[in-house]
Amino acid sequence: MKIEKAYCIVTCPGRNFVTLKIVTDEGVYGIGDATLNGRELAVSAYLEEHVIPCLIGRDPQQIEDIWQYLAKGAYWRRGPVTMSAIAAVDMALWDIKAKIAGLPLYQLLGGKSRSGVMVYGHANGRDIPETLDAVGHYLELGYKAVRAQAGVPGLDTAYGIARGKLFYEPATKGLPEEQIWSTEKYLNFAPKLFEAVRVAHGPDFHLLHDVHHRLTPIEAARLGKSLEPYHLFWMEDPTPAENQEALKLIRQHTVTPIAIGEIFNSIHDCRELIQNQLIDYIRTTVVRAGGITQLRKIAALAELYQVRTGSHGATDLSPVCMGSALHFDLWVPNFGIQEYMRHTPETDEVFPHAYTFADGYLYPGDVPGHGVDIDEKLAAKYPYERAYLPVARLQDGTMWSW
Repeated sequence: MKIEKAYCIVTCPGRNFVTLKIVTDEGVYGIGDATLNGRELAVSAYLEEHVIPCLIGRDPQQIEDIWQYLAKGAYWRRGPVTMSAIAAVDMALWDIKAKIAGLPLYQLLGGKSRSGVMVYGHANGRDIPETLDAVGHYLELGYKAVRAQAGVPGLDTAYGIARGKLFYEPATKGLPEEQIWSTEKYLNFAPKLFEAVRVAHGPDFHLLHDVHHRLTPIEAARLGKSLEPYHLFWMEDPTPAENQEALKLIRQHTVTPIAIGEIFNSIHDCRELIQNQLIDYIRTTVVRAGGITQLRKIAALAELYQVRTGSHGATDLSPVCMGSALHFDLWVPNFGIQEYMRHTPETDEVFPHAYTFADGYLYPGDVPGHGVDIDEKLAAKYPYERAYLPVARLQDGTMWSW
C-alpha cells in the first residue's frame, strides 16, 4: 500500500478549518486537522508546497518513520506552523491504519483505560448573574466540570467571554479586534465571581478558570491564593510559560492546581515544567503537538511525574482533532479532563462524526479510524474568511506585554 495523493481542504462553516486528506492506492483514506487559528493559510501552504510532495509513494502504515522524517529531517524544526502540518499528516495516517485494521483508533493505542471522557464546558457571562445562569445550564445538561468566565466591571470587553451560548468563536473576521485590559480590576473581581458560583451552585462539581496568560508570576500567585477557598480544578495559563522559571514563584505561594500548554508544539516546551512538577495538567493538543505520535510521548513523560492530561478543545480545533483527541483520551492512563467547546451545527454537518455526548462525558464511538469524516461538497460552500484573535492593550493604550 502506498500514498497515492494528498490535498488540503480549507473551509469556513462559521470559522476557518484546514483539513488534510491522504488517499492510498487501495482507496483507503484518512483525514487530519491542520487548523492554526489566524494563520490557517500558512499551514495549508506548508503542506501543499513542502510536505505533500514528500509523502507520495510512501507506505502510510509507517507512521513513526514518517513522523521522524518530517519532524527531524527538516533543518528548520518545530514551531506552530510546522507542527500543525505534521499533526495533520499523523492524524490522517492513524486514521488510515485503524481503518485497515477495522478497529476504532483507541484500540491501536492500547485499548480503553476508562469508559468515557470527562469534559468541561464554557460558562460565560457579561456579569456574575449571567455567568451563574450559564453554570447552572451546564450542570442541568449533566456536566461534571464547568469553566467559569465573566466580564470584568469597568472593561467593555474581555477575551474568552462568549458572544453566544453553547456555540461561540473568539476570533473576529477582518482585522484583529483591540481590547482593553486591566490586571488590577481583574484581580479584584475574580474571587467575587468564584465565591458567587460556589454559593449559588455548591461544591459538588469541578470548577475551572482560564487566565489567558494575562498575569505576571507574582500576580498569578496572588490570584491562585485568592481562589483557594473555592477549590478550583485548575487555574489555566496563569502566566506565559516561555519563562518556565516563573512557575516556581507561583508554586511557592499557592496550591491552586495549574494547567498550561495549549500553545506548546514540542515535548521540549513542557519538559522542564513536567520534570520539576511546576504544573498539574498538560494542555497540549493533538493538532498543535505534532499529532498523536508526539502527544503519546508527552503523556508518558507526564505520567512519571503525576501530571495529568487536559487537552485544549476549543472551536479553533476542528471535529477531526476532537475525534482524534477522544481516542487518545480514552486510552491515556494519566487522563485528567478534556475541554469541549461545541461546534456550530454547520460545522458538524461539514464534519460528520461518531463521537457523542452524554451526562458530562464524550464517547468517541467504535467505527474504524478516528470516526470523523468531511463532506467535501458541503465544505466547498463555505469559502475561507480571514479572521484573527483579539489583541490586548492596557487602559493607557500600552500594548499588553508578556
